[in-house]
Amino acid sequence: MFEKVLIANRGEIAVRVIRACRAMGIKTVAVYSTADRQSLHTYLADEAVCIGPAQARDSYLNIPAIITAAKGTGADAIHPGYGFLSENSTFAKMCRDNDIAFIGPTPEVIDRMGNKSQARRTMMDAGVPVVPGTKKGIHDVGEALEQARKIGWPIMIKASSGGGGKGMRVSESEEDFADMFNIAQRESVNAFADNTMYLERAVQNPRHVEVQIIADSHGNVVALGERDCSVQRNHQKMIEESPSPALDEELRARMMDDAVKAARAVGYTSAGTIEFLLDDERNYYFMEMNTRIQVEHCVTEMVTHTDLVGEMIRVAAGEVLSFSQDDIQLHGHAIECRINAEMPEKNFMPSPGTISQTHLPGGNGVRVDTAAYDGFEITPYYDSMIAKVIVLGRDRTEAIAKMRTALEEMVVVGVQTNLDFQYSILENETFCAGEANTSFIERFLAGEV
Repeated sequence: MFEKVLIANRGEIAVRVIRACRAMGIKTVAVYSTADRQSLHTYLADEAVCIGPAQARDSYLNIPAIITAAKGTGADAIHPGYGFLSENSTFAKMCRDNDIAFIGPTPEVIDRMGNKSQARRTMMDAGVPVVPGTKKGIHDVGEALEQARKIGWPIMIKASSGGGGKGMRVSESEEDFADMFNIAQRESVNAFADNTMYLERAVQNPRHVEVQIIADSHGNVVALGERDCSVQRNHQKMIEESPSPALDEELRARMMDDAVKAARAVGYTSAGTIEFLLDDERNYYFMEMNTRIQVEHCVTEMVTHTDLVGEMIRVAAGEVLSFSQDDIQLHGHAIECRINAEMPEKNFMPSPGTISQTHLPGGNGVRVDTAAYDGFEITPYYDSMIAKVIVLGRDRTEAIAKMRTALEEMVVVGVQTNLDFQYSILENETFCAGEANTSFIERFLAGEV
């Protein structure tokens, strides 16, 4: 087992990894930018190293600085968390070249699944259902239009290297296709320095259902049920829950089997997520694989009684998974709300500032993952998430009631938040009936549901 782990991240996920390490008797190293000098993760870790200025490109994305910090502190492993360098194959390779364990998949697998068009081809070859579309990357709008005519409209245009909703546009007809393709391609170049695009038939108003998997280097792959992430805005998730209200046992079993098949097809190790789109006729299609731990992993931890972060560390150290597929049972129903410093009434504009006072909810079946405290500054440099509130109930009705109570108890003073907006969703009839799909927030804002 590792003696010391450096966490190449910040905020609540850095705190989460530090806690997992401490529970396992592993020493920790925090890295921080000058803007995060007073952040909670720097206090909780055994050591803390400044790696650069506030801008992420100069600190949390600064690979040489992070590698230097790891070598200088004697860390034998690095956990990347989510975001930043978590799916950066160059970083994973640099760790390997410097004899530092990367707590995640190999750089080769990150490359294979990070390129969305290559991932589609891999899934097609493995027999995992995919949305009809192109099998190879496209660079030219003329070629793209020819392929679009074969697929049929509406068309989803996506960046091969994309993520977080960047480089993604929907074309409703041949008339708007060229404009949408060019816009998406420019976004891809600006965000990922890659002009490779691919096309898919746009699945209208689907559910977004993802399966959590974890695999070790001894050939064991386990699926830990699914999460429904359909409540999202601009492809950014807001509420996640498990199990999905749209799935029955038979459909769940099939999706889990295909998720395991997908992981095996690429020789995957560590924690990862296979994301599917589910249409009205209960057909599901592979969308992408996230080769990292996700924000909403704690929803799965609640219903499966597992420690995914701790298991990632064990797997990276070469250990066998501590559980098998037969051990995984879903207990009750979990819901997570992401609480952000933002103004929903102003198109969700971020609301940076200093938290002067905060009160976090608690009680039976309530978990709060956060790095916030009284006096903590929400800077404009990074994601505006303040906390993740997760509840576990015996069933979905109880979980919704618990989440309402938790949000009623939560107090954040000094910055504006989306607390009231999240609460209003929990009172919505469509959401409470378990019928929300990926168009829900748009229709909710328009007063249509």
